[in-house]
Amino acid sequence: MFNLILFGPPGAGKGTHSLRLMDKYGLVHISTGDIFRAETSNKTELGMKAKAFMDKGELVPDEVVIDMLFSVMDRHKKAKGFVFDGFPRTIVQAEKFEEMLEERKVPVSLVISLAVDDEELIRRLVKRGLESGRTDDTEEIIRQRLNVYNNQTKPLLDFYTKKNLLHSVHGIGSIDDIFERVCTTIDHNIKN
Repeated sequence: MFNLILFGPPGAGKGTHSLRLMDKYGLVHISTGDIFRAETSNKTELGMKAKAFMDKGELVPDEVVIDMLFSVMDRHKKAKGFVFDGFPRTIVQAEKFEEMLEERKVPVSLVISLAVDDEELIRRLVKRGLESGRTDDTEEIIRQRLNVYNNQTKPLLDFYTKKNLLHSVHGIGSIDDIFERVCTTIDHNIKN
């Protein structure tokens, strides 16, 4: 089973590339953000809890995220693998995720970090907010999300580097060029 974590700050292109990787490699795409947005639009209890945190640019608590992830993975037991988009976001989540995968006897295969500077991220997200109407894509909330990312999520770079799983990919350029870099990284680092 091939389990890929696509890592990077908000606006780095994780969602865009995860969907393309899903198609190319036959993986199941798991995006915590997409799941939370679906739950929010359906006004479920989980969705309303998640929305309260997301609207402030904060992370959804670990126990909510982990429960949701177990549920999605269990619905896809025959999958060739998963591409995780936006998860894990903290060291605690990464440790719990590893435990969960060990119970299932499947490892994290590879972690790819999309490297993009803050000003490019802000430009991309403000544009996305204007085009999509997403309420969490205003400059003020984006800056808060980047602060949260830098303080709580960025330490995962060291976490996965120490496990020899992390590979950084330059995340600026055309979508096709970035996707080609991501695929080259996967193809050079995965043993079939």
